Amino acid sequence: MSRLQVVSGKGGTGKTTVAAALALALATEGKRTLLVEVEGRQGIAQLFETEALPYEERKIAVASGGGEVHALAIDAERALLDYLQMFYKLGSAGRALKKIGAIDFATTIAPGVRDVLLTGKACEAVRRRDKQGRFVYDYVVMDAPPTGRITRFLNVNDEVAGLARIGPIHNQAQAVMRVLKSPETAVHLVTLLEEMPVQETADGIAELKAAGLRIGNVIVNMVRPHLLDEAAVRAAAGDHRKEVAKALASTGVAAPTKLVGPLLEQAAEHAQRVELEREQRAVLTKLGLPTYELPLIGEGMDLAGLYRLAGDLRQLGEAFA
Repeated sequence: MSRLQVVSGKGGTGKTTVAAALALALATEGKRTLLVEVEGRQGIAQLFETEALPYEERKIAVASGGGEVHALAIDAERALLDYLQMFYKLGSAGRALKKIGAIDFATTIAPGVRDVLLTGKACEAVRRRDKQGRFVYDYVVMDAPPTGRITRFLNVNDEVAGLARIGPIHNQAQAVMRVLKSPETAVHLVTLLEEMPVQETADGIAELKAAGLRIGNVIVNMVRPHLLDEAAVRAAAGDHRKEVAKALASTGVAAPTKLVGPLLEQAAEHAQRVELEREQRAVLTKLGLPTYELPLIGEGMDLAGLYRLAGDLRQLGEAFA
């Protein structure tokens, strides 16, 4: 089982929701999971209906069987201060650098270094052990940047090669890449059954493979149920006004002819959506990766829905090995 589970996806596909549900699913039966946010959006706090996450690991949920989900919002500036203290013992001098804006300048002018700090904090949590030599966290789940940036974000070794060929930054990047390119890590991509998210998923997979990063599963999120069977879908494409009006009248509906047009229009739209989804499923199948579907839950995601989604992911079991 991969201990670092990276979740990416096109914006709007619900990758943060899937990452949170996955953290809950992995934390079952007494397991401990750390859910990491790297984009500063505080999406995790909103999902778990808690206050904004600080730059510290905090328990935010209890999973089925007593497992715990902890969360951390990684801040690049604070991570750089930790890094400077760890390697250079700057102490108050590091805080002075922050006051004059040097820390913000460093993380902005050298985005590769920023990504090393963000991924490095997550990888440190993967490797961390307690006094008994046991891993502090059984799993670390990262809510990562979107698929358009995920390969560059994770391939930090190449990003810093031109900035630091030797020294602590170089060594840190090497240590991070040893985790990211090992069986300990799997990158999951979240998509919808729509053309643009599916295409971006395909592009992301090609880039990740080229970079030597291990891909886990494709997760199709927010799958809507098919309300009509195949025969009804085919019938919706034709003109069946008389039959529909007769069926409505037999149920006691008043003025059934007024409803025929809107009903047939909705049926035709549903049939069109079903066909488009069928086409996108075929595209995903050609990618040759395990693909799993999660249902659309209500009009929005609340905490109860998040636990329900975690239950759906638990049923997949070894899918996230």
